[in-house]
Amino acid sequence: MSAQTLAGLGVGARGKITGFSLTPELKQRLMELGLTKGTECRVLRFAPLGDPVEILVREYHLSLRISEAKGILIQELV
Repeated sequence: MSAQTLAGLGVGARGKITGFSLTPELKQRLMELGLTKGTECRVLRFAPLGDPVEILVREYHLSLRISEAKGILIQELV
C-alpha cells in the first residue's frame, strides 16, 4: 500500500483518505461533503477529457475537479 493522491488512482481503485493538501476553505468544504480522514472511497470514472472525476464515498456519488482530487491524500487499498 502506498500513499498518493486521489487523482492518481485508476478507475475501480479504492483508497482511504489520510490527509489533505488544500486551502483551509476547500478542505472545510470537502469535509462537509463527507471526505474526512479515514473515510474509504472508490474511483468510479473520469470524464472523457479527464476532468472531473466521479467517486463513491459514504454510499453517494461525488464529482470532483482534478485540482481538488490532487489535494486529497489517499492510501490505496488492495
